[in-house]
Amino acid sequence: MKNVEHIGIAVKNFSEANALYTTLLGVEPYKTEHIASEAVNTSFFKIGGTKIELLEGLTPDSAISKYIEKRGEGIHHIAFEVEDIYAEMERLKREGFTLLNEQPKKGADNKLVCFVHPKSAHGVLIELTQEIK
Repeated sequence: MKNVEHIGIAVKNFSEANALYTTLLGVEPYKTEHIASEAVNTSFFKIGGTKIELLEGLTPDSAISKYIEKRGEGIHHIAFEVEDIYAEMERLKREGFTLLNEQPKKGADNKLVCFVHPKSAHGVLIELTQEIK
């Protein structure tokens, strides 16, 4: 793994959360995206080398909406950038981690993504990301 790529935060109200984080961080999001396949809106803030992703579920059955219903707003996941997502997925499977998807899928911010089940990582949802070239 190369580095922490971003920290994902689940929010109920996208507009309010974007305004709050713009004020808190002193910068506007550099990107907002609608990811229809995941029924989510996302925005990304960058401070130095750190990125924060805000995620708003758009339907009651989206993963983000279910997360908020169960746990409330807050940190949803930590994403790590990898050189080769396929090789990293195979390595983690060999090490006994449970992956939530068998193949990487297109995520926000021009990335291929795969998630590691929180039960495999002491309760933390881990996202692997690789830049789509």
